[in-house]
Amino acid sequence: MTEESGLELELTDSAASKVNEFYARMPEAKGKPLRIYIKGGGCSGYEYGFTFDDKRADDLKGNYNGINVIVDPRSAEMLQGATLDYIDDFRGAGFSVENPNAKGGCGCGKSFC
Repeated sequence: MTEESGLELELTDSAASKVNEFYARMPEAKGKPLRIYIKGGGCSGYEYGFTFDDKRADDLKGNYNGINVIVDPRSAEMLQGATLDYIDDFRGAGFSVENPNAKGGCGCGKSFC
């Protein structure tokens, strides 16, 4: 979904449900949007990060599947068209990002280039 900020991003029902679980269990997160960001590191060059944070002046903001999301402009360029999901299977549990801008990844599934 594209929000007024121009960021095209999707949160699956599973991801939205998990974020709501975190809101219920973490009083310090209450009222704060979910920040999705990209930082340097990992096996392939970049890693995804997730935290509850206050909006900064230059952040892009949108509501995706009922969750308020903020993204810094640099990360937004790399997240355009991405889908955030929450997976809980034999490989483990955690957020997973399907990103059409990633050129490759590594075996751990947590980093990309």
